Amino acid sequence: MQEQTQTVVIGAGPAGLTAAYELSKVGGAATVLESGPHCGGLARTEQYKGYRFDIGGHRFYTKVAAVEKLWHELLGDDFLLRPRLSRIYYDGRFFKYPLEPMDAVLGLGAWQAIACLLSFAWAQMFPMRPERTLDAWISNRFGRRLFETFFKSYTEKVWGMSCHEIDADWASQRIRGLDIVSLLKHMLLPRRDANGSVPKTLIDAFHYPRLGPGMMWEACAASIREMGGLVEHGARVERIRWEAGRVLGLETADGRWFEGANFISTMPVKELMEAFDPAPPAEVLQAARGLRYRDFMTVALILKQPEVFPDNWIYIHSPAVKVGRIQNFKNWSAEMVPATDSTCLGMEYFCNEGDELWSMSDAELVALGSRELRQLGIGAADAVVDGVVLRDKKAYPVYDDSYKRHLLVIREFLELVPNLQLVGRNGMHHYNNQDHSMLTGMMAARNILGASYDTWKVNTDAEYLESGEILSNDEWHGLVSSQPRVPAEAERAAAS
Repeated sequence: MQEQTQTVVIGAGPAGLTAAYELSKVGGAATVLESGPHCGGLARTEQYKGYRFDIGGHRFYTKVAAVEKLWHELLGDDFLLRPRLSRIYYDGRFFKYPLEPMDAVLGLGAWQAIACLLSFAWAQMFPMRPERTLDAWISNRFGRRLFETFFKSYTEKVWGMSCHEIDADWASQRIRGLDIVSLLKHMLLPRRDANGSVPKTLIDAFHYPRLGPGMMWEACAASIREMGGLVEHGARVERIRWEAGRVLGLETADGRWFEGANFISTMPVKELMEAFDPAPPAEVLQAARGLRYRDFMTVALILKQPEVFPDNWIYIHSPAVKVGRIQNFKNWSAEMVPATDSTCLGMEYFCNEGDELWSMSDAELVALGSRELRQLGIGAADAVVDGVVLRDKKAYPVYDDSYKRHLLVIREFLELVPNLQLVGRNGMHHYNNQDHSMLTGMMAARNILGASYDTWKVNTDAEYLESGEILSNDEWHGLVSSQPRVPAEAERAAAS
């Protein structure tokens, strides 16, 4: 079966759907091919027996007016403003996040607080040198004891490596401004930056769709269809036919063939290169296979308990349990939970595909989540009545010492097929938020309409403004400063 359209988009996540939506608004025919049953990618909303839950929590926050406008355009009154509360759970106590010195001191207790202050004083007199790793960078600014209390365990769970193996540059970017002096200022003075705005890490409210983030992307897909486009589910792309100068078409797992003048991909770069037919040069395939990822699992537990904790999410800073973060979906939106006497918690586990945790059965994972919830003392001991497991491959692109080199090889090869553009987190192997992914989709769409944006420059801290710009200078710097960071491995980084 052969189908033809102007633009074929691989993936119905935020980047792919934004590109198709932008094209559809000006009459450009677009077909979106999505391998799964839902729109949204990692920003989708899953359902189980009427309970809705995120794959991670997805705050809708941006400093880019074009992105904000699109969100409101799609959802209108269903786009809620929600209060934010997130805390750190350590040793049976909750601590405010971002950290506040007085709260931390009172929560730790007198002796532990004194020990932390002495540790901080020691770090000021005898800082660790060289300051090459994350543990050295944080210990020098907070003291070793506070580092081990509030930073070490969670970071190692997320990235699957010791803090001694993570380069200090990540800490300087990821938690810049959160030293003791700035925390004291935050506690004693109004929480404003130099421009009079609330810093991103201190924002206490965010927008959120009434029925979860997937509601946004299902609405986007519906709009694309209404404007004449297609969004096809169960359409896993397995073969990409190409010749020097262009991509010719895509073949899906069920044998359908899609041709187009332009192509946009959000699928993982590794899988994209392996789907090319004829195969790319050996060095390109080797580069693609050298890209690494961190995988993610959500164990959603249903509790017969109306209230468990008031937070949207909490960070679990304890090496005694494997869970890294717990989402309380009812506190994102009450309509995520169908029964007022129940709560749905998302126990989040960071892992690698094929490792011991990933390979556990669903029943074993539900039992693990329930056991760890009781071990932490969160929720009534007998409150868990049901649960379900979701596994997501390639949730976090890993930045090792070779990923930039690998991407350069792949990008040079892609110059042979200029009618293919890569956008989004996995499409560009860049760990970014929704607004960043959406912006790359907007730029790709406008390139098809005649612009000349380099979407790869969105992934740098360099200034990127051209004629016909999508965002202002202030918006650009806001976008760059608000994106999450990914750590590099210290030993490898030092050797590169």
